[in-house]
Amino acid sequence: MALFRLGTPAEPQHAIRGDGVYLRPLESRDHTAWAALRERSRDFLAPWEPTWPADDLTRSAYRRRLRRHGEEMERDEAYPFLIFREQDGELLGGLTLGQVRRGVSQTATLGYWMGEPFAGHGYMARAVRAAVTYAFANLRFHRIEAACLPHNSRSIRLLEGAGFRREGLARAYLRINGAWQDHVLFARLDSDPAPPGGRI
Repeated sequence: MALFRLGTPAEPQHAIRGDGVYLRPLESRDHTAWAALRERSRDFLAPWEPTWPADDLTRSAYRRRLRRHGEEMERDEAYPFLIFREQDGELLGGLTLGQVRRGVSQTATLGYWMGEPFAGHGYMARAVRAAVTYAFANLRFHRIEAACLPHNSRSIRLLEGAGFRREGLARAYLRINGAWQDHVLFARLDSDPAPPGGRI
């Protein structure tokens, strides 16, 4: 797996490669596919995400998102990526290593979303493995944290399968779907053993 290697037209050079997937930063040309997948998956994603702004899928909001992402990456604050299927370049979802804390912490928070048509096929598990490997090797994080709703059994299985360990419960941790909700907290350290391969 490598970032900034020479890639095919479907898989650009600024990509993190995984098992059958690749990740790269958002680009202007992704808006149409991104907005279509998010709209198609709106009801599927709503229970797990903050409430979307009314203009969230518009091109102007996407341009603001691109600008913000570029600034965050430049300042080493967050690393947002889209996830694509390697065989055909199909957009599958997104993943972010955000809330970067350096100094004595060297920590980031993992967040992700998958388009409804592609959920349950192991794509996100492969994307998370690729992103975590890259984050430890190239971004030099010591710790990657993640949180999910206690009833999100699919996400819990994914994190545990990717080598994350459950660390506790945070009460009213994030405002999701319009309400403050408890979250199960997970983390993986750079010194933790890599999980066995295979689909989750």
